[in-house]
Amino acid sequence: MEQQDIRKLDVTKLHPLSPEVISRQPTINIGLIGHVAHGKTTLVRAISGIQTTRFKCELERNITVKLGYANAKIYKCEDESCPQPLCYMSYGSGKEDNPPCDVPGFRNCKMKLLRHISFVDCPGHEILMTRMLSGATVMDAAFLLIAANESCPQPQTIEHLSAVDILKLQNLIVLQNKVDTIQEHQARKQYKAIREFLKGTVAQDAPVVPVSSQLNYNIDAVCEYITKIPIPKRDFVSPPHMVVVRSFDVNKPGCGINDMKGGVVGGTITKGVLKVNQIVELRPGIIEKNADGKTICKPIYSRIMSLFSEQNKLQFAVPGGLIGVGTSMDPALSRSDMLVGQVLGDVGTLPEVYIKLKIRKIKLLRRLVGVEKNDFGKQVSNLLKGEVLMLNILSMTIGAQIITVRKNSATLQLTAPVCTP
Repeated sequence: MEQQDIRKLDVTKLHPLSPEVISRQPTINIGLIGHVAHGKTTLVRAISGIQTTRFKCELERNITVKLGYANAKIYKCEDESCPQPLCYMSYGSGKEDNPPCDVPGFRNCKMKLLRHISFVDCPGHEILMTRMLSGATVMDAAFLLIAANESCPQPQTIEHLSAVDILKLQNLIVLQNKVDTIQEHQARKQYKAIREFLKGTVAQDAPVVPVSSQLNYNIDAVCEYITKIPIPKRDFVSPPHMVVVRSFDVNKPGCGINDMKGGVVGGTITKGVLKVNQIVELRPGIIEKNADGKTICKPIYSRIMSLFSEQNKLQFAVPGGLIGVGTSMDPALSRSDMLVGQVLGDVGTLPEVYIKLKIRKIKLLRRLVGVEKNDFGKQVSNLLKGEVLMLNILSMTIGAQIITVRKNSATLQLTAPVCTP
């Protein structure tokens, strides 16, 4: 959409699958969850062509440490006689809307864009569980990866599945990865073990798809399942709110004052539509303490200078998918993920900021006791007054101390203020 048309934008006519939307930005977030080294990052690369492990510490250890992000487009051949699932293909976010089909015998046919998705690649290591929970807050669906050459379940397989169960994430697809490393009878035996493990969980009826991310085996079938994931109902009319999951300074060292750009935040719009040149507010904003030791929150007010989805520059951004927002704020405020967990939206429309919370309907995770015996029914101990916890609120990870606790509720004193409904 051109710059001059943005003022005439009728948000009531937008739809998450309309060509003018999915051509430019993703409209659904899919999380990659599962135990460490089960192939989550490799699967993202197989579908999107993007390597999500970019940091030095990740490359040295060959594991995901920070949340990884990548976008992809899913297509289907317009010729109905094109064999399934070969007729489904995936490309990077910069691909045109109607590329030619790659299936032999159908290369004169065009493909139709069906989905534009964002992947949230979660760390699988046990000490990085809080980062997985931060990513889970923006997921609309998830792939649970289980390596075929290891016993099922593994510790983080259980914990990640329990986390998405608590978040009531309904759209799950189980991928039996690394099937190229075992014999067929072993794969069938593990498939039965996976089905037994999934009984009674949120993924009980989820499809189990055998894949090899390394060899791109059955990736077309995964693409077909992606097109069947229903798009959640989106609110385009309400004032916009965006959950910030990353923030950074794009200016390089030595950049001149006239060439400097404002801070950038990335995240998912939960409702409403953001537009270029819009004045927005971030809360809690800048957190300080006065002379009396009282915590003071100063909202950050800024103008949206640019909107983008990977290589695509946008004039407006709608709910769903991961969006980058270039602002006019001091980049020192956004560097090194300093604004993660904040909420961005129209001035005066954001939720209140709290330093104390009351939690109702507490549900505790179950902890693994013995992998070999599938003994994973032990519940963690009950909450106690004075106990210090680590909380995930939206995308923010924060400490808290229990002030009072009852059977199914607790009052918590947070170490820092949060903006939450």
